[in-house]
Amino acid sequence: MPELPEVETVRRGLDKALAGATINKVELRRENLRTPFPKDFAKSLTGQKIKSVTRRAKYLLFHLDSDIIMVAHLGMTGRFTVAAPQGKGKKMEFLAHDHVVLTLDDGRLIIYNDARRFGLMEICKRKEVENHKLFRHLAPEPLESEFTPEYLEKALSKRKTPIKPTIMDQEIVVGVGNIYANEALFLTGISPLKPANEIGKKIPPLIKEIHNVLNAAIEAGGSTLKDFAHVSGESGYFQHKFHVYGRGGKPCSKCKTPIETIRQAGRATFYCPKCQK
Repeated sequence: MPELPEVETVRRGLDKALAGATINKVELRRENLRTPFPKDFAKSLTGQKIKSVTRRAKYLLFHLDSDIIMVAHLGMTGRFTVAAPQGKGKKMEFLAHDHVVLTLDDGRLIIYNDARRFGLMEICKRKEVENHKLFRHLAPEPLESEFTPEYLEKALSKRKTPIKPTIMDQEIVVGVGNIYANEALFLTGISPLKPANEIGKKIPPLIKEIHNVLNAAIEAGGSTLKDFAHVSGESGYFQHKFHVYGRGGKPCSKCKTPIETIRQAGRATFYCPKCQK
């Protein structure tokens, strides 16, 4: 599933491509994704100018010039692409999993493709975003000022669960997915098995490495393991910089000890048993 850096990469591409454009037509090529499209979804978007595209956790928020926001989640295989205007007399040939098509006022097409249909699209009023069912339970963003050592120390103080699945909990901090939790813990020297309430003095360096890993991944365009691609269709490149993720049995980049692989909360965890205590 695309994680925060991948979604942020898509957001930047969409914002650059769409800000100021008007949606002339909305075509829904099926009735639903993970959930049914809201009633009057196409009608609500038609004629609206896109002011900007922002992100909350792994959700994309398309801010329109009325009082509504289109919310999109990529699920596991969702992707947006921007297609150039079709020449006169030419008709776009859509792929099997092109489910939503937005036609802009300059003729470009914004196509949402989702093979497994785990993505979703919703509409909400701007003033209701923070209390919307998709957002009201979410914790601070890891790259925002609210994610401080003081906040994290308090949030972890009563958590006896292992640190790795704990920092992936969206009620602790949003967007630190499996890949980047593995990498940040390695760089901080924290075992993924260590109880969250025993991290203590390593909380500030853990926050620093979460920042470093996420920012580096964003600059690299995210990580492409299977389905992820930019709006332009290009792949991300951060997977070439992994220290532990996906490297089970290979030598640690620091001490050459073989990287171990275990399962935590149903997800693969990779760590060096010597460097991470």
